[in-house]
Amino acid sequence: MKKTPIYVEISIQTDMERLWRYTQDPALHRQWDLRFTDITYLKRRPGEPQRFLYETRIGFGLKISGTGESVGNVYQDTGDRVSSLKFATNHPLSVIREGRGYWKYSESETGITFMTQYDYDTRYGRLGRLADMAFRPLIGWATAWSFAALKIWLEKGLHPRLLFQKTLIYWLVCLLFSFVWIYQGLVPKLIMAHPEEISMLSAFTDGRFHPEMLLKLIGLAEVMVGLLWLYPGRKRKWFLLHIALLVLLSASAGMADIASFVQPFNPVVLNAALIILSVVGYVSACGIPNAGNTIRKRR
Repeated sequence: MKKTPIYVEISIQTDMERLWRYTQDPALHRQWDLRFTDITYLKRRPGEPQRFLYETRIGFGLKISGTGESVGNVYQDTGDRVSSLKFATNHPLSVIREGRGYWKYSESETGITFMTQYDYDTRYGRLGRLADMAFRPLIGWATAWSFAALKIWLEKGLHPRLLFQKTLIYWLVCLLFSFVWIYQGLVPKLIMAHPEEISMLSAFTDGRFHPEMLLKLIGLAEVMVGLLWLYPGRKRKWFLLHIALLVLLSASAGMADIASFVQPFNPVVLNAALIILSVVGYVSACGIPNAGNTIRKRR
């Protein structure tokens, strides 16, 4: 199976020295790169590669540690800079055994073009290669998100920790909306065909349509809405459409059965909570890093 190296490129409006410092100083590097929790440079003699230790916390008190070395070069004729690196780990939880790659910095009309390409060998034979089919896209996304976060930090001054918190809130809201819509479409409509749902539809349509069939169609539509909330692209404007849809659904429920507004767990309470969460999602989605804003293939 042919492996595709991970490649990420982004243009950042900053100067070369500042970008070099934010990517080569381990105290700054670990603040924006999702791949590393800690980076420690080891002492070296003049002319030797810079050796370092790295750690990545993966949750539940577990962490993966490894070693690496990097060498930086400056090309006087073009002003470009390149930092090549090698890394390895013996940790049994790591899919990666050893790898190699580079960072390249090139001046352009819009600032600095910052790019990386790296590849690695896996452990555990065929099982490791199978696990890498899921891990490689994930580590590629983490690299791209980190580059986008670094760009925002350097251009707008927003710290990556804040950006990560906003991104986490944004995706928690999206996942919650996905669950609510899929559940509401599946359980009371497609699976159970709840009598109250059928009664409200009959009253709303005045018997012009077959309520059971219409309920299933609405259930399918709600499941589709739930799946759309899992779409990885930017969805900030979706929250405004979501608010409008919830208001429309609340009004429709009232027109079908106004008594439903005073029942326990009535649509007003549920939809009001979802509207508030939509506002939270809309605010948190503003200015968050987007891995899709990076270039993922060499030109």
